[in-house]
Amino acid sequence: MLHFLRHADAGDASAWTGDDAERPLTKKGRKHARRLGRHLADLGQAVDAIWTSPRVRAADTARLVGKALGVRPSVEERLGGGFDFDDLRSLAGGVGAAVADLMLVGHDPDLSELVSLLVGAHVGLVKGSLATIELEGRDPAPGRGTLRWLLPPEAIRG
Repeated sequence: MLHFLRHADAGDASAWTGDDAERPLTKKGRKHARRLGRHLADLGQAVDAIWTSPRVRAADTARLVGKALGVRPSVEERLGGGFDFDDLRSLAGGVGAAVADLMLVGHDPDLSELVSLLVGAHVGLVKGSLATIELEGRDPAPGRGTLRWLLPPEAIRG
């Protein structure tokens, strides 16, 4: 399983005056990330590893979700922007057999494009949404993934 999590709400990029890589989650974004983590934990959804973009908004989303799941995220520089299918295949090829469920936390348009490619249909991820794709085997292939979940933050109460 591959879980694609777009970072939670970080406000309007044009209103942020600092380095965009340092743009933090908003209060709403932190709330959504915590709520998603609790929801996944309540469902008994486990992930073996969480790899995140180094950008603050993604790393904080990964940390908050990971805390609820008991998984410490690892930074994967390639998720910081421009993460494409070749990067995904390379990353997946380097994952050990002990990792059956991998969560990738990053940005758009990268994640929406990858999810769409894997399932063979357009899928758009809003901020804070999670797409879970079941792969046939361990090697990602276009159109060969099955979308198991598409969970926007508004679908989770609490």
